[in-house]
Amino acid sequence: MKLKQRLQEFTRNKRGLLATNFYNLETLQGVLAAAKEMQEPIILQLTQSSIDYMGLETAVKLGRSGLEQFGVDGHIHLDHGGSIELVQRCLDAGFDSVMIDGSELPFGENIKITKEVVERAKAYGAHVEAELGFVAKLGQDHGGGFTQPGEAKTFVEETGVDALAIAIGTAHGFYKEEPKLKLDLLDEIAAVTPATLVLHGSSGVSHEQVQAAISRGICKVNLATEIKNIFMKTLQKELRDNEEIDLRKVFPKATAQITGLVKEKLTMVKNNSDVATVH
Repeated sequence: MKLKQRLQEFTRNKRGLLATNFYNLETLQGVLAAAKEMQEPIILQLTQSSIDYMGLETAVKLGRSGLEQFGVDGHIHLDHGGSIELVQRCLDAGFDSVMIDGSELPFGENIKITKEVVERAKAYGAHVEAELGFVAKLGQDHGGGFTQPGEAKTFVEETGVDALAIAIGTAHGFYKEEPKLKLDLLDEIAAVTPATLVLHGSSGVSHEQVQAAISRGICKVNLATEIKNIFMKTLQKELRDNEEIDLRKVFPKATAQITGLVKEKLTMVKNNSDVATVH
């Protein structure tokens, strides 16, 4: 099933689709083991940093072969593409979906760059995501810049983009205190645009709030920081006062922790309970 159709179907059914970043073989295997056990589809995401680290061809082949090996129904997505050049490279490499992130550009420039990516993606049958509003990145102040419903409506109409990451109170990275999502704002945005709505920065947000957001229009839920954190914290603990030099004995323990985390998140996004009253 094409990603666009899957996201539309999941939105209608008020359930989410988890999108997880991976950074190497071990983090990929941890994610895919969870998806296989839960028999759930998943989106595998790569940022420019991960592409630079692994190499584009290696990263894509790793993702594709992993999906095949584990028997998981999934898609490969460029997360936070910062340029048309990078997007084009990923389209040529066979990505199912690409994100062009012009959220820090003026509104008109964001529309322009997104529209060009949408046009380029048509020839590949690829899904396109954009971002509107301010979802703070690592090192940035978490405040300000919520997505406005009127701008979201205009943006989607002008660009033809398939999915829109919106700012309703989340940020990338961990939070000093748990955020409170603006669910009433989400309702307003969902009412005026047919685009799939995306929640970035889900790490550290309560399951209850994420499920409430899904019940009110969010479909794609991104997960990255918690994956890196649990992998590295587990390794740090295992290697403390440990003279083991065989990484093949150490890494699997950290990989298993990712599997446990992703299983919890996959259960969360299925959202079969009525939690729409959370505020």
